[in-house]
Amino acid sequence: MHELALTQSILDISLTEAAKYQAKRVVEIRIKAGALAGVLPALIQEYFHIISAGTVAEQARLVIEKIPAAVSCLDCGAEREAERFIFTCPACGGGHIRLLKGQEFYVDNLEVE
Repeated sequence: MHELALTQSILDISLTEAAKYQAKRVVEIRIKAGALAGVLPALIQEYFHIISAGTVAEQARLVIEKIPAAVSCLDCGAEREAERFIFTCPACGGGHIRLLKGQEFYVDNLEVE
């Protein structure tokens, strides 16, 4: 259910920026979502349609770009993309893995009129 709170934040950011530039409407909102962020894009889309009604963002197109997870091995230095978080290095089998990306979730860009 955290998607509703995230969607409200997306709308709040969009409305604040639209007001700052005296925009008549928000055309597009680009969002970056890491593969490990635990967010369901379909719910974000659905909630946005509901909560943006009656605002300058009502007809805005949401574009959600998924960012793959990436890990780095602290033993051998290898960096790899991963579909899910892994606990051992795919290159050397070492167990010292650091997550480089994949948990982020943010508004990347807005297009307004």
